[in-house]
Amino acid sequence: MTISGTSIRLPAPFEERLKRLLSPTQQEQWRAAFLAPPPATFRINRLLADEENVLGELEGCGLRAQRLDWPREAWTVGADQRRALTDTAAARDGRVYIQSPSSMVPVDVLDPQPGEEVLDLAAAPGGKTVHLVERMKNDGRIGAVESVKGRFHRLRRNLDRCGATIVDTYLADGALVGRKVPERFDRVLLDAPCSSDGRFSAHDPESLAFWSLKKIREMTRKQKKLSIAAVQALKPGGVLVYCTCTLAPEENESIIDDLLTRFDDALEVVAMDLPTAHTMPGLLTWDGRQYHDSVSHCARIQADGTREGFFLAKLRKTRGTES
Repeated sequence: MTISGTSIRLPAPFEERLKRLLSPTQQEQWRAAFLAPPPATFRINRLLADEENVLGELEGCGLRAQRLDWPREAWTVGADQRRALTDTAAARDGRVYIQSPSSMVPVDVLDPQPGEEVLDLAAAPGGKTVHLVERMKNDGRIGAVESVKGRFHRLRRNLDRCGATIVDTYLADGALVGRKVPERFDRVLLDAPCSSDGRFSAHDPESLAFWSLKKIREMTRKQKKLSIAAVQALKPGGVLVYCTCTLAPEENESIIDDLLTRFDDALEVVAMDLPTAHTMPGLLTWDGRQYHDSVSHCARIQADGTREGFFLAKLRKTRGTES
């Protein structure tokens, strides 16, 4: 594959996995998305501004935004206007949050309500945290946890810039949260650190630079610990959304299958009402491993040049897990 005279080569193990994960038609779609210019997509931050005023302001800057068909809060301008969008006062001041449409879906699925207590377990850089606050109308409490110091400070800056006032931030290991505050939260969002191959782009060679099978194994160890903590921190009756931006089943369906095995009937996978034009069900087998039938209720968002590759699972805690 060549972009502007520069050869971009996918890692051979990833190519092999891609052929096993996707049908020929889906592979063709994935490769077209990989080669496409990065989209300029964003969400309007209703904590600070209303939609009509922001769209008018952008149009005054020569940016005519169009609403995407899904998710409902996603807007886009031409890919060639991405830098111009970033440089607007609306983006600098936090009234516009530049974000992948796929990254907007987890908060939509979690559906946090005003007055609730919500945990964002791997919160940086803060796009989903701000989205949670907006959905909650800045009413309630969010605990936002981040373990990496540099990312933690970026999270704090984004929250301040975007007017999110109900968030308590913690520089801490998220894997320990479940034992420290068991069964406290109404809802938990775990956007887990991952190998990130859903974000591969031929226009950003760095997006491929650190991918490896070893990286997948490393991320899986972290995800298992974080996902267990997420369940432990959730109230009985509460909802957990687990998501990643990777195609790897080891980091997706396998993690959900492990949780169902570990917590038995204390967890159930909840079906999500997502458009079939952009998603496909969770896998039920990988590398000879058979998953719980309910893992099919998980969803994979197919990369299409506007949306990045993404995985989502919605879980409900049906009873307490504290002994």
